[in-house]
Amino acid sequence: MNWAIDGSHSSVAFTIRHMMSKVRGEMKVKEGRIETAGDDPGKAKVEVVLDASSINTGVEARDNHLRSADGNFDVANYPTITFKSKRVEGKDRSNFRVTGDLTIHGVTREVLLNAGFTGEGTDPWGKRRVGFSAETRVNRKDFNLTWNQALEAGGFLLGDDVKIEIDLEAVAAETPAESKADIEAVGAAESR
Repeated sequence: MNWAIDGSHSSVAFTIRHMMSKVRGEMKVKEGRIETAGDDPGKAKVEVVLDASSINTGVEARDNHLRSADGNFDVANYPTITFKSKRVEGKDRSNFRVTGDLTIHGVTREVLLNAGFTGEGTDPWGKRRVGFSAETRVNRKDFNLTWNQALEAGGFLLGDDVKIEIDLEAVAAETPAESKADIEAVGAAESR
């Protein structure tokens, strides 16, 4: 079965240490596809594209800095972040692992996501939908995201470890064009 990820009902959030606390932020899902084969997650495939310019930590000046080329995302040259699965391991739909290539800032690294199926249902407009969640941790320096600032008392302003949490909702669709029309129709209906 083919599923198109509904960006308006999906989220990708991240957490990074800032001195003694944590900063949280999110990015928007631009597009994505999931292919499933019955109840066996081991046969699934997933591709997701994030809009790097949509980064939002709740502080406009910080978000603008994160979008810049100063050791950050450099969205003018790298407007998207992508993930493409290579393999899925596990037979339990509520707890499986997805290994794939994550590309950030022009650098591709293999990452492991701990994932789970969160449900299936029919929306008020008669479209079948499924949900998945996943999480992983990456080292931002592995993707050439190197900006930091030394602290007077020692150490650095930012940590290197980034926790990523993903919640995806997808609508059944055989072609990208079909899915786009379905997702836009639901968005229009919800905004009334």
